[in-house]
Amino acid sequence: MVTDTAYSPRTHAARTQGPVHIIGAGLLGASVGLGLRERGVDVTLEDLSPTTVALAADYGAGRVRSAEDPAPALVVVATPPDVAADAVERALRAFPDAVVTDVTSVKLAPFLELTRRGVDLTNYVGSHPMAGRERGGAIMARADLFVARPWVICRDEATPAAALALVEDVALDLGGVLIEMTPEEHDRAVGLVSHLPQVVSSLLAARLVPATEQAIGLAGGGLRDTTRVAASDPELWIQILGANREPVVELLDAIGADIAAFADALRDPAQPGAKRRIADLLAAGNSGVSRIPGKHGSSERFTTITVLIDDTPGQLGLLLTELGELGINMEDLRLEHSPGAQIGFAEIAVLPEVAERAISDLTERGWRTL
Repeated sequence: MVTDTAYSPRTHAARTQGPVHIIGAGLLGASVGLGLRERGVDVTLEDLSPTTVALAADYGAGRVRSAEDPAPALVVVATPPDVAADAVERALRAFPDAVVTDVTSVKLAPFLELTRRGVDLTNYVGSHPMAGRERGGAIMARADLFVARPWVICRDEATPAAALALVEDVALDLGGVLIEMTPEEHDRAVGLVSHLPQVVSSLLAARLVPATEQAIGLAGGGLRDTTRVAASDPELWIQILGANREPVVELLDAIGADIAAFADALRDPAQPGAKRRIADLLAAGNSGVSRIPGKHGSSERFTTITVLIDDTPGQLGLLLTELGELGINMEDLRLEHSPGAQIGFAEIAVLPEVAERAISDLTERGWRTL
């Protein structure tokens, strides 16, 4: 359930009342710190690695916590998944009056482990911002990492309203869109939209290892799109997939059955019904991709105009400037380079009703369109 999408972190005073203490100063932890510091919230940092926490502090994500600092009102645990339960338990014991949340990508496993240990979870609220980057670490952190991204809050009937409000305030101050789910619902959902794509992308990219350089040289946007997340950190993903193994295994079994059915039909496309089975599977993909939210969470489809641009400084900026002068709103932008050529392709998504005019106006100004 989406509970609040209207709050803008740039036009309102910060809701969060510090101090906020962040345990884990990598990508997510440092990004939380940067965003809160930008809003004027007092932030302290902690990490097992002195180098990591010092780097995050140098980037402006907060200051390294000392014994003289006041107790925090909120603790954000941003550790790897395999130590999240330990970090949450330590935080609850070290700061008994603080609310503790974790932003790890799996919610059920740490909750069950904490429950098994008999930890008092009155002040604990699990959460997960659906944001990240292919590379981790404080050096990749951004204050706007969570803007317009779903931020899942896991609550139950025993969660105090005040504790819930503290976590919601942080999410809203960082620009997140609040969504309430149970831990089970969350893990099944991210298994489908995040964890399965990672596995499929990695398996596809692994097929490139024995390929010839000549074959790789033919790669285009389709291969780059489907293998982008394969560059992610294997060590982190071992932890994530291990913690969410049941939903992911179910999905892998299902997609494996689809692949087997597709291969069987393609093996002998002349057999009765084979082409229909292939078409049905491809059409199901069309139906699925149409459900993926686009700009502003909408599933509205756009028309893509491809504009050729010279690979020289200033060309992309000139194109964007002229689009603005023509009154053409760009809904999305993707860039692609032509291997071995000093030319690029700007794929510009526009509303279908303005596509024809956009092509005509750009052509009149000397741009080459496809």
